Amino acid sequence: MSNLNNMTIAAARDALRKGEVTAVELTESCLSQIEQADALGAFVHKTPEIALEQAKAADARGHDGADLNGIPLGIKDLFCTKGVPTQAASGILDGFKPEYESTVTNQLFNAGAVMLGKLNMDEFAMGSSNETSVYGNAVNPWRRSGDEAYLTPGGSSGGSAAAVAADLCLGATGTDTGGSIRQPAAFTGITGIKPTYGRVSRWGIVAFASSLDQAGPMTKDVRDAAILLGAMSGHDPKDSTSADLPVPDFEAMLTGDIRGKTIGIPKEYRMEGTPEAIEKLWEDGTAMLKDAGAKIVDISLPHTKYALPAYYVIAPAEASSNLARYDGVRFGHRAKLDAGDGITEMYEKTRAEGFGDEVKRRVMVGTYVLSAGFYDAYYNRARKVRALIKRDFEAVFADGIDAILTPATPSAAFGLGEMIDADPIQMYLNDVFTVTVNLAGLPGISVPTGVDKDGLPLGLQLIGRPWEEGDLLNTAYALEQAAQFVAKPARWW
Repeated sequence: MSNLNNMTIAAARDALRKGEVTAVELTESCLSQIEQADALGAFVHKTPEIALEQAKAADARGHDGADLNGIPLGIKDLFCTKGVPTQAASGILDGFKPEYESTVTNQLFNAGAVMLGKLNMDEFAMGSSNETSVYGNAVNPWRRSGDEAYLTPGGSSGGSAAAVAADLCLGATGTDTGGSIRQPAAFTGITGIKPTYGRVSRWGIVAFASSLDQAGPMTKDVRDAAILLGAMSGHDPKDSTSADLPVPDFEAMLTGDIRGKTIGIPKEYRMEGTPEAIEKLWEDGTAMLKDAGAKIVDISLPHTKYALPAYYVIAPAEASSNLARYDGVRFGHRAKLDAGDGITEMYEKTRAEGFGDEVKRRVMVGTYVLSAGFYDAYYNRARKVRALIKRDFEAVFADGIDAILTPATPSAAFGLGEMIDADPIQMYLNDVFTVTVNLAGLPGISVPTGVDKDGLPLGLQLIGRPWEEGDLLNTAYALEQAAQFVAKPARWW
């Protein structure tokens, strides 16, 4: 078999079980593609020796058991991996090699998965375009028709999205604080799910905003997302926010039958200035779900308009607190000091050298909103708005809504450099359809369902009830079957 790297996780699993391929052959195919794809900037720490060792061990075990045995994956640089550089794409963690494994990667490796390397991302997961990375930009494998301009793969999980879309790996891990799995998935024509907050352990994942961060899979289709999410999920006593709930067999729940389900269409997501292609995509997706037997209902989420400002108070506040540890004393790079410099100068120089501009911006905003005199005016008010947003969702789910359909992004992928130097607020608006899901702790999934006039992929988002990822994945599966999105980027790298 040729082009083994193009396989889905499910197809590779079945081929491994039948003895049609070996884990070593799968891994070598991916490693070969990775070596030819440096132009994408997706893999920033390659681990071919580890990958081949894990693949040989998977073949030795045999492939009758775990779904992921011998499956080559990419790991976002936010997940601590023992003995392998883990920088969160930041200069302040240059040279850091953890002595421990994150819970997620530990579970994946225990399930037999193969690590091809670490993937690019925005620094400390702060960004929507993968342009804040100390490694340089990740690049979307898609291009506009007749245009050779480099496009963003989205962020912060841009390296993960680019790697999966370009078939450099069979799947990848991502994290989502305000849309960082779903937005890059939509920009690159892949599937990405953010599970319910607490479904997947955060232990060993470098923190951005602890009450919002959640890890999830980025895959080539919905079935693969179900398989990978099952392996990543589960209670972890090392994470105080981890839910002690059984993990269903998500893949077994993929019937595609959504007859009798009620899908909500929130009027507040119909925003002025939304491109015609996004509006049409949403209408088409609604029609697809209706044709599949679902009932379509208009709903209201009245506090949606306050979600973005609330998010950009809460997330920087938590980032300011979490990143205080990187001071050159407890953790991280320490700047070279001049004679006579004291501890204040050491802190200032270290953090100025170690952090990029976007991280500094968010740390300063977060410190400001947490400071005396502003805590109640900004942070506490944002927390109250968050509670109202959560209550909006609880109300519509209590009224019998099974899932909510919205656009995943306000546009297709934009060009690298087009927004990074503009008003930061314009970049933040990329999260307009996704941040509510994090604020409410709900599961959300992005499914590719069409292309725009330039041939770029577009995704729709489904938002589900808490802890009902299986039902959400099944609705996404029905949408995927109806959309029949099979487009792939033309190889140029």
